[in-house]
Amino acid sequence: MYVDFFTYICICVFLCKSQNVKVYNNMEFLILFGSVALLMYGMKVMSEGLQKMAGSRLRNILGTMTTNRFTGMLTGAFITTSIQSSTATTVMTVSFVSAGLLSLSQAISVIMGANIGTTATAWIMVLGGSFDMRVMVYSGIILAIALIYTKKNTNMGEFIMGLALMLLGLTTLKMNANEMDLGHNQAILSFLTGLSGWGYGSYLLFLLIGGLLTCAVQSSAAIMAITMTLCSTGALSIDMGIALVMGENIGTTITSNVVAMSASTQAQRAARAHLIFNLFGVIWVLCIYRYFIDFVCGMVGCDPHAKSQDVVTLNAALAAFHTSFNVCNVMILIWFIKPMEKLVCMLVPQREGMTDDEDMRLTFIGGGLLSTAELSILEAKKEINVFVDRCVRMFGMTQELLTTKKGEDFNKLYSRIEKYESITDRMEVEIADYLTKVSEGRLSVESKVEIQHMMRVCSELESIGDSCYNLARTMSRKRQYAAEDFTDKQYQHIHSMMGLTSEALREMSVVIEQSGYKYVDLNMNYNTEHEINNYRTQLKNQNVVDINNKLYDYQTGVFYMDIISECEKLGDYVINVIEATGTKAKA
Repeated sequence: MYVDFFTYICICVFLCKSQNVKVYNNMEFLILFGSVALLMYGMKVMSEGLQKMAGSRLRNILGTMTTNRFTGMLTGAFITTSIQSSTATTVMTVSFVSAGLLSLSQAISVIMGANIGTTATAWIMVLGGSFDMRVMVYSGIILAIALIYTKKNTNMGEFIMGLALMLLGLTTLKMNANEMDLGHNQAILSFLTGLSGWGYGSYLLFLLIGGLLTCAVQSSAAIMAITMTLCSTGALSIDMGIALVMGENIGTTITSNVVAMSASTQAQRAARAHLIFNLFGVIWVLCIYRYFIDFVCGMVGCDPHAKSQDVVTLNAALAAFHTSFNVCNVMILIWFIKPMEKLVCMLVPQREGMTDDEDMRLTFIGGGLLSTAELSILEAKKEINVFVDRCVRMFGMTQELLTTKKGEDFNKLYSRIEKYESITDRMEVEIADYLTKVSEGRLSVESKVEIQHMMRVCSELESIGDSCYNLARTMSRKRQYAAEDFTDKQYQHIHSMMGLTSEALREMSVVIEQSGYKYVDLNMNYNTEHEINNYRTQLKNQNVVDINNKLYDYQTGVFYMDIISECEKLGDYVINVIEATGTKAKA
């Protein structure tokens, strides 16, 4: 398993310390941040291993996120607790909103749950830092290496390795904190004391520091670990530590807001709701700050006014505040999701001249990959579903264009089809580029095969978009150059052919949605394709007879057969999409 260079340094530093190798005092801060980095890396590896083990079950949970505000909240909490990343959950939620797969109110409930789920990380730190876990760490590393290199259960091995590295980081952090003795370092004490003597101004300052640090390192877990270290050594009082924790809650919202900057209006609204949720919590807690601290500390038996405290109790107080803050905030705001939705709609109005559909862009492309490749595949699958819906809608526009007589209406609809064609081109390129990046991550064999199928699907869907645009161009040329209109019989034949093609597209949508199943009944799809081919051949022969009988002129017959042939070609692309999914026909 790949372990980056920095992690090797962290492990070597820990081994040196465990063997009492002399380390210069100036290296203590490097060891501190190295321990935090090791903690973050361990959480990432553990999360990836867990998601690979969960496989399609986790994807199904993510794909059916919400039915109401409470299930949405519970889903967000469960997923975040499982993958140990609120950032992944919120970024994914923002992209689902952008793709139209979640409503804004559903997304808000999921984000609320994610804020509760992320508090589990602090409790892991409390348990991991409460006693020496070196025996468990080394045993876990041995077991993980055995599983990985014997290939008996690689995913389980990665999960155990990540857990061991995370605990190794916590253990190293605890040992280093004791050796640094920050509580008796006069320079640090003077600096922090100077910042702590401004009353509520100090709370706001530490809140700002916590937010900036979290935004900079993109990990609230890392800043929480540093906060626990400062408080447990006596360098920072519990009330200032809690102010840092509140700042972490603000800082972690910056990620989703940055991602949403290149996304649709709906995605920006979801990200803004995340920020409002945490800002609201910080404001009401600051209003009763001392009382709330006393309440939380009382729950874990911690005296916030005492100069010396048990390390575990102090860490538990910070974790308890983090949990209480988010739980209370959710209990208050979950009843006000609709007003929150109206507020963010006012703050982020719809762009003028744009519908939600035409404004939609690929959120995850602008924001980069998610924390793990397995979750990123889910996002790409959802975006492909949107791609399919666009193609179906685009063909519906060409059907409407055929019967549009008024010149102004025709030009407006034609321009819209032209815009959709450029959108399908962009979607193919961006999804393919995204899948290429995903394929560079650690993936199961099944996921690698799935990525290959998805890239083929994107290519064929783009061809469907081109085919729809070709139909529109043919209708436009016919309108400009044909001396006579289609006959009633020709219109009847075109509508019948387009009806068959539309049915093929509808059946394709069903197959794409069911592509997670191993076997799907494809008989209807192939039967429709045969009908389209046979009907095209029949009309082609009839067209020659009708021209010879002078029922219409030759040029009109050319435009007529161009439309019929393009519909047949589009049907071929539909079958290509179905075959590209890798779905097997049911026996």
